[in-house]
Formats: sequence, C-alpha cells, structure tokens
Amino acid sequence: MKHLNKTRKFHRETGQRAALLKALMTALITNGKIKTTEAKAKEVRPRIEKMVSKAKVKDINTVRLIRRTFAENVTKKLFDEVAVKYKERNGGYTRIVKLGQRRSDGSEMAQIEFV
Repeated sequence: MKHLNKTRKFHRETGQRAALLKALMTALITNGKIKTTEAKAKEVRPRIEKMVSKAKVKDINTVRLIRRTFAENVTKKLFDEVAVKYKERNGGYTRIVKLGQRRSDGSEMAQIEFV
C-alpha cells in the first residue's frame, strides 16, 4: 500500500520546513495575524488549531508538550490569552482571508488570523 504524503514541501528539506512552520505559528500567536502565502497559511492552520485545542486543557503534560515547540513567552501567551479566549469554542479558531496576488512573483497571498 502506498501512503501519500499530503503535506506541502515548499521546496525545503524537513528541518527547514519544520522551522518555517514553527516560525509562522510563533508569529501568529505573538501578533494575532500574519500575512503570508496562501499555501503556507493553509499548512499552518491545522497545526495551530491543534495547539490551541491542547492549550485549552492546562495541565503539566500539555504545558510540556507545547513547550517543546514554542519558547517560554509564546507558551505563556498561548495558555493565558489565546486558549482562554476560545474556552467555549470547539474549533475553527483561525480564518484565512485571501489578499490577491503578490506583484513580484504573482503568488497568491493570504492573511491568517485568530477569529
């Protein structure tokens, strides 16, 4: 059986791709919204939503799990501000707004933000 890899690779190696997505998630938590390409926004969305869902249950295990991915200040903001804001919501914490094409290379741009 052939298992297909459904994730986008962005012409990067595994470590570079992981660092890119981690940086995008960190910027989204820190700023509340980021402007990036549509493909990157669509790739970040399920990852950040899973982190917010985990952060809604604040115990030592989830703190350690999220701390593995993010820095201390980002983890604190995720637990204290973002997760508290969506305590009653069961999903759909982010929205992707399409912005049109970038002038330089014509790639589709989008803004991902917390609802």
